Formats: sequence, C-alpha cells, structure tokens
Amino acid sequence: MRKRKGDGIAPTVESVMAALRGKGSATHREHAARVGISAVESFGVSTAEVRRMARAIGRNHPLALDLWKTSAHEARLMAVLIADPLQMDTASLDAWLEDIGSWDLCDHFCTALACTSPQAEGLVFRWAADSRLYVRRAALATIACLAVHRDDLDPDTFTRFLETIRRLAEDDRPHVRKAASWALRELGKRDFQSHDLAVGCATDMIEDGSRGARWVAKDALRELQTLVAVPQRRRLLTSKSKMGAKQVECGS
Repeated sequence: MRKRKGDGIAPTVESVMAALRGKGSATHREHAARVGISAVESFGVSTAEVRRMARAIGRNHPLALDLWKTSAHEARLMAVLIADPLQMDTASLDAWLEDIGSWDLCDHFCTALACTSPQAEGLVFRWAADSRLYVRRAALATIACLAVHRDDLDPDTFTRFLETIRRLAEDDRPHVRKAASWALRELGKRDFQSHDLAVGCATDMIEDGSRGARWVAKDALRELQTLVAVPQRRRLLTSKSKMGAKQVECGS
C-alpha cells in the first residue's frame, strides 16, 4: 500500500468514505447529472480527484471489496481503480457489473478490470448477448480497451469484434451506440489493415443498417477518415491531433 504524504488517507473504508464526503460538491454533482452520470448515492467528487486518491492508496483488494459494498458512486469508482485484477475472476466481474448503473463507472470497470482478465474475449461475447444497457456497453467498452492494449488479437477475434459492434449498433440506446462508435474507432486505429476493415464495416452499416447503426457508422467515420501513421507511434493518430497534424504537414 502507498500513501501520499499529506493526504491523511488511511487505507480503511471509513477514512476513505470520510475523505470522499469532504471533497464532494454540489457543482460536481450537477455536472455529473448534465453528462448523464446519475447515482442516488453520490458525493459530487470529480473523477480526476478520485483517481488521484486511488493512486495515493495503491492496490488494496480488501479495501476495494469494502468500498464496493457501500454503493456510493465515487466509492465504487475508487474500488475499481484499487482492486487487484488478478483476484477478480469472471464470477466477481459479473457480480460487480450487475451493480453498475452509470456509463463512467462501466467504462472504468472495463478498462481497469475486465480488459485485463484472461477471459476478456469470452466476456465480450457473453456480455454482448445480454440485452441490459450497461452489460452491452461493457462488452463494447472491453472491445475498445482490448483494441488499444492487446497486440495479439487474432484475425478471427478481430472479425468477431466487428460483427459484435455491427449487431449492437442496432441498439437505439445512446450509451450503447456511443460505445459501439468508440469500439469501432479503436479497432480502426490499430494499423492500416485494421483501419480498412473498420471503414468497410462502417460503410456496410450505412448501406444496410438501421438508423442507429448509420449514426454509429457516421460518428466513427468522422475520426477514421482522418487517421495517419506517425513514426514511433504504435497506433494510427487523427490528423487533427498535434502529432498527426505535424505528420501531415511534413508529408505535404
């Protein structure tokens, strides 16, 4: 366990909860509500502050389990960040996902825990078959995370990911559609071959998909059509980024 000097955060559920209450504000609660983050029990602490506190505490799985039981939004976000992924089996991941009720907690859960699971690919396909909002979003968010962090995705898995995105893009719920666009964009940034496959998938959705699928495709293409290769960068970058724009300028 780590404790940053001056934070005064002892690694107990009581002290962490007290610290979160002390850092909460009505302004942050109102901002969270405006961006679609609703939670009955919320202190109004910014995500940046929760992440800073989590870094100060470090990995602490028992504390993470206790924080999750509190049901408080920021406490559960903290739990996701300090939990030990190696101690989260698929049953534990399923149990936590059952409790998730906001897109930001869902995305942090997938990035910090689900993506690192040895069964991550299987979780994607199982969760994608579930009609519940945040279970479907978790499937797509995990695809996005794996697209960024896994260099060993085989072609068959990549193709199945595209098929999953295309199917879930038919879901009209905004939190599913936005996650589908995110997943498609991240797959397309892996390299130019992946980019061409992602663009092809988006093109097919525009031609044959529902209104929701066409929205996903057009949203993803706005970024996919701007990607360039930048030396020393593993993934493609948008030409609208600082490094991407510089590369375009150098190549013109």
